[in-house]
Amino acid sequence: MTVQVVFALAAGAVVILDPAEVLDHPGVQMLAGSLVLMPIVMALLLALRFRRNHRSERIRTRNVSRLIDMVLSTSHDWVWAVDDQWKFTFSSQTSAGLLGYPPAELVGEPCSMIIDPDDLARGRRAVDASLGRESSSWKGVTMRCRHRDGSTVWMEVAGGIRPPADGQRGGFGGTSRLLPPETAQEAAASYSRTRIREMIDGKLLLTAFQPIHSLGTGHLIGVEALSRFVSDDGAGTEYWFREAAAVDLSAELEFAALTTALEAARELPPRIYVALNVSPATCLDPRLPGMLERSSLPLDRIVLELTERLEVPEYGPLVSALAPLRERGLRIAVDDAGSGFASMRHVLHVRPDIIKLDRSLIAGIDDDQGQRALGAALAEFARQIGATVVAEGIETQEELAAVTRIGMTAGQGYLLGRPSVHPREWAAWHKASIGELTPSNECASAPGRVSGIGGRRSASEDGRRA
Repeated sequence: MTVQVVFALAAGAVVILDPAEVLDHPGVQMLAGSLVLMPIVMALLLALRFRRNHRSERIRTRNVSRLIDMVLSTSHDWVWAVDDQWKFTFSSQTSAGLLGYPPAELVGEPCSMIIDPDDLARGRRAVDASLGRESSSWKGVTMRCRHRDGSTVWMEVAGGIRPPADGQRGGFGGTSRLLPPETAQEAAASYSRTRIREMIDGKLLLTAFQPIHSLGTGHLIGVEALSRFVSDDGAGTEYWFREAAAVDLSAELEFAALTTALEAARELPPRIYVALNVSPATCLDPRLPGMLERSSLPLDRIVLELTERLEVPEYGPLVSALAPLRERGLRIAVDDAGSGFASMRHVLHVRPDIIKLDRSLIAGIDDDQGQRALGAALAEFARQIGATVVAEGIETQEELAAVTRIGMTAGQGYLLGRPSVHPREWAAWHKASIGELTPSNECASAPGRVSGIGGRRSASEDGRRA
């Protein structure tokens, strides 16, 4: 069209200038005029056609855009895009319903806003495995995401690689949809099994010991082993054992904790006992006697502390399984006595060597006559069956004085010593009496975040297993 316009202008210029007066003849003038007008007319026609096509294209583009907006706003799938730094560059409105974050709050933010680093690393490995050498897309990858309210959201993710274009950085784009409830439960179980296996196989368990002192002499007489888990999310000890129970890995995790505690116990001062938290089911496991016999501790320095608060259907097998070990010096303790009927049934049927009174009976005992009466009765009961009473969770001087006056013989709690993973602190407990003790903060010289550390309450309320 541009050429035609230029040609028409050139021809017009010739007609106007015409130095040789060649165009004086009427026929020639008509021919020259036609040559000038025809390109102009054709240019106009082409311009009209271009305008009409351009208008049609704009209408089509607008309709497609509206259709895409409608799909994005009504679809149950979440459409997203991230750059090569894993920051969101696009999010459909579905993110608000699925994750609690509208698009404006996601765009520009890293994926870690909704996905924990460990889960993102697992997802990237799954994507790499799906991509292969020739494929640039993937589908069917299960991801564990985090809702704004902290709850877990399981999604199926499909997507592909977005190469750099038009000066824009590359990245990934795709869709995510909620997993059906049954599939989400299966994914959660598989996720828990994987994490617990990684925890066990990677030996990411630590043991903290908390001192137990004689209330008569003030000397250290024993310690309780408390499991600690090294993890980025800082999940507590009870969480790990609860998850293990849900996926039938209780025994494996409990034995891993026992192994870790027995190895750490080599660094403890001599002659003190070590209380290991075990469930009745573990006591019935045929692997337990061999594990205890192979440890560096003699059986007369080991106390198995029954932690199960549920009733045991049959005590006969439990008593029979423990009898050979008890004959060789092993002692039994019942944990959380007084906190429920199940713990008292343990006391009556197992006849433990040590009865550990729950923190709920000790907290504020100096101000409550009823608690003191119950504590005195349990101390007398223990004396009559030849057992020792340990008051758990002593946190004030007044509580210490009260439990000593009513006849309790041993104590444990933050006032007497916080849990610690450091051998130098274990040695310091052995050298100090109750009056010389100062609280210490538990910490861990290990990578990652150690769960179960800190907090105000004593270890009796901490997630405990060893």
